[in-house]
Amino acid sequence: MNIDIMEAITQIAKDKKIEKENLRDMLENIFIGMIQKRYGTSDNFDVIVNIDKGDIEIYQEKTVVETVEDPVSEITLEDALKIDEDAEMGEEIVEVIDPVLFGRRLIVAAKQNLNQRIRDFEKENLIEEYENRIGEIIIGDIHQIHKRGMYVNVDKTEVFLPRDEQIYNERLRRGNTIRCLIKEVRNTGRGPEIIVSRSDEQFLIRLFELEVPEIYDGIVDIKKVAREAGERSKISVESIDRRIDPVGACVGMKGVRIQSIVKELNNEKIDIISYSSEPEIFIMRAMTPAKPVKIIVNKDERMAVAVIPDDMMALAIGRNGVNLRMASLLTDYQIEPIKESEYDSESSIDYASTAIGDVEELANSVKLKLVDAGLKNISDLAEKGVDGLKEIDGIGPKTVDKIWEVVQKYLDTEDEE
Repeated sequence: MNIDIMEAITQIAKDKKIEKENLRDMLENIFIGMIQKRYGTSDNFDVIVNIDKGDIEIYQEKTVVETVEDPVSEITLEDALKIDEDAEMGEEIVEVIDPVLFGRRLIVAAKQNLNQRIRDFEKENLIEEYENRIGEIIIGDIHQIHKRGMYVNVDKTEVFLPRDEQIYNERLRRGNTIRCLIKEVRNTGRGPEIIVSRSDEQFLIRLFELEVPEIYDGIVDIKKVAREAGERSKISVESIDRRIDPVGACVGMKGVRIQSIVKELNNEKIDIISYSSEPEIFIMRAMTPAKPVKIIVNKDERMAVAVIPDDMMALAIGRNGVNLRMASLLTDYQIEPIKESEYDSESSIDYASTAIGDVEELANSVKLKLVDAGLKNISDLAEKGVDGLKEIDGIGPKTVDKIWEVVQKYLDTEDEE
């Protein structure tokens, strides 16, 4: 019986790639459980499993007594002498138990128990293995497609690519070989479920690490990534070696590196941005492919206005606003684009409408007389003219000359604008 059990168990262990030590522990625990079922206790029993020899040895320790009250832990001298001819009253004696005594039903239950423990062991090992591999890229073949996602075979392990982790405009079919990022391991009621992703930002980062040796070696650092899978991604990079252009390293000779990544991501547009600690410069670069003429930054509010040439406004915003969103995410600034023509008209100052009370060049007493005469702003003074100003009570010729000089200054400034 031992040989049959051990041969079957050893074969299972080989198929499941279970270490001998782990298998031995499983078997010892199973037989301890069998002992408890048969005898009600396992305190005075020892189980030794020898995987190499294919032996299971069970030892029961008993005390030699004159009258047996507990057959599980006691033995008469007469029976003890059959085991050990030197046995004496009060001594401890070890009796070898043949596993056959447990009966066929217990043996079958033990096999079932072992199979369950092996399945549990596999689950635990799978969870531990893939939890340690989170963030790693794997390659597998699609073998099932469902409404909620796809099942992918990686070696002998099945992983799951949910619909929301796919690139939305990518059409994958059964049998396709794909690369994915190990994102999460979920321990569900049906067993461990390994979740993989092609839309996660980390997938893009890992692809750059694979394609760009300078990133893998740490010479070029990825500062941040903003991604809308299937549409557009922006990635900011910085070189710790001044001799190496971080953007050029990512693009590669004739664009071979970036083209490889774009192809993997179903032609997703990727903008590689050279990082700058100056918000104005960084935001200007992040707005690519648009080229802002000016960036106005409010650092306290983390807001910025990007002045965009009129013919580049569509580029700046992007389809469904994707370029603007990605630029805002990349820079951590809320960016408001404005057309250059609108900015110019808004920024021009109407000096002619400047209120007389705001004209610093005139004395307060003069301002009061002008206001009392019904004049409100520079435009009113210009319309009144020199002759009209001379008619105002309390204002002499020298004061009129001063007032007119100020009027001309404001009007000339407006013309320059």
